[in-house]
This record gives sequence, structure tokens and C-alpha cells, in this order.
Amino acid sequence: MESKQVTKEGEARVAEPSPASENKSVAISMPNEKEEQLKEDKESSNDSQIGQGLRAAVLGANDGLLTTASLMMGVSAVNPKFMILSGLAALIAGACSMAIGEFVSVQTQRDVEISILRKRKINKDGTEAQKPESSPFSERDALPNPLLAACSSALAFSVGAFLPLISAAFIEDYNVRVGVLAGVSSLALFMFGVVGAYFGRASLVKGGLRVLIGGWIAMSVTYGLLKLLQRTEVADDV
Repeated sequence: MESKQVTKEGEARVAEPSPASENKSVAISMPNEKEEQLKEDKESSNDSQIGQGLRAAVLGANDGLLTTASLMMGVSAVNPKFMILSGLAALIAGACSMAIGEFVSVQTQRDVEISILRKRKINKDGTEAQKPESSPFSERDALPNPLLAACSSALAFSVGAFLPLISAAFIEDYNVRVGVLAGVSSLALFMFGVVGAYFGRASLVKGGLRVLIGGWIAMSVTYGLLKLLQRTEVADDV
């Protein structure tokens, strides 16, 4: 009886988990949970960056379309012969301006973030604890690329500017040309607004109408002011 009791007690002792084994299991599970959390955060950050990049591309294309269409409408109010030439000039000048502006902006942001990274690597005694380049996954790899941002901005602007330019390039009649230009630009503006609202998680209809109405105002103001300027110059000549 005593031996059985001892055996049962021994079995009970073996069956009970020891504190060391519990700590070991916790120590094993914690890093796994941390790695999963870091993986989820990284994926969420990547998705956010992709969404922001696409939204920036849509906004760049919208700027290209609206700038080119408004300039073409305004120039046509003064001299219809230079309508296509003005659109081409707007495409080239606007793309270059967007690229240079984006490069300077992103390069400045990159310099600031690199400076912050260097400050984090300095010990209290003033020595550098670890250089960013020495780690396998350098923090600099996650910084924005100025050249890529410049090229993307110029390309997005060019795509948007190409739509009104190509829509009016092969039409001879002035009234038909203006009508086609206004129609294509209006449709594209509405679609850009819808896509931008989608990435911004806003109302698609409101987003499309907001951009469309803004585009109409910009084109009307440009056309009206240059038309008024032309009439003023004609009156002065007379």
C-alpha cells in the first residue's frame, strides 16, 4: 500500500508542470508573438506606403490634366492656333517642375531622417554605437528615394497632361476641339476624383464631383481672364 501510494505521489509529481517548464514555454512563446506582431506591423506599413504612393500618383495625374487643359482653354481664347502648342509646353514644363520639386522635397526629408538615425546611434560618451550600414537590414533602406519620387511625379503629371493634349490634337474645327477637350477633361477629372476618394476612404461620388467642379472653375477662370485680356488689348489698339 505504501509503495503504491509513493508511486501515485511520484506520478502526481511528474504530471504536475514545474515552474521552470512554465517559464520556458513563456520564454519560447513570447518571441514568436513579438515576431508575428512585428510582421503584421511591417505589412501594415507596406500597405500604407503603397496606398499613399498610388494616391500621390493620382493627384499628380490630376494636376497634369487640369494644368494642361486650363492652359489650352485659356490660350485658345486668345489665339486658337497655339492651343496644341500651349498644351505641349504645359506637359514638358509641368513634368520638369514636378520632378525637380519632388526631388528637392524628398531629399530634404531624407536628410532629416538620416540625421535622426545618426543621433540614435550615438552613445552617452559620444562614440557611435552602431553604424546604420553595419546592420543586415539597414534603416536607411526604408527611407524615401528622391530620384524614384521625382521620376514617379513627372510620369504621373505627364500621363494626366497627355489626355487633354491627345484629345484635341487631331481635330480641325475649333468649336468641336474645345467641346471634346472639355468633355474628355471632365470625364477624366471625375474619375481621378473617384480614385483619390477610394484611396482616401471617402465618398466616391462626392470625391469625383469635388474634383470635377474644381476643374470646371479652374478652366473657366483661365479662359475668362485671358478672353478679357484679349478684348482689352483689342480695345487699346483701336
